[in-house]
Amino acid sequence: QVQLVESGGGLVQAGGSLRLSCAASGRTFIRYAMGWFRQAPGKEREFVAGINRIGGTYYADSVKGRFTVSRDNGKNTVYLSMNSLTPEDTAVYYCAAAQIATRTAGSYDYWGQGTQVTVSS
Repeated sequence: QVQLVESGGGLVQAGGSLRLSCAASGRTFIRYAMGWFRQAPGKEREFVAGINRIGGTYYADSVKGRFTVSRDNGKNTVYLSMNSLTPEDTAVYYCAAAQIATRTAGSYDYWGQGTQVTVSS
């Protein structure tokens, strides 16, 4: 069992930056690939970024070059650094854990409760 708790969301102006954190419980964090997803009002949940167990990263085209995902296995934490934010990035952001590196939400076993990111124009 893995419990995930996101933090770091908030209100930021367009062009600004935020860093989200996701703290995982348990001693098995290193066994999981981690992903970040987001869901805007009226839209489906979409993949944002992922990082595999050894640090390989992959991104949605919409955030490539602006967002960076990283993990600290010693702290059981995964991060999402977001730069050059636009109002289109406004959403609830979720972290999730999966046994394989994947962009597919249905393949993730554990999810956090989400953290709101709002970007004003």
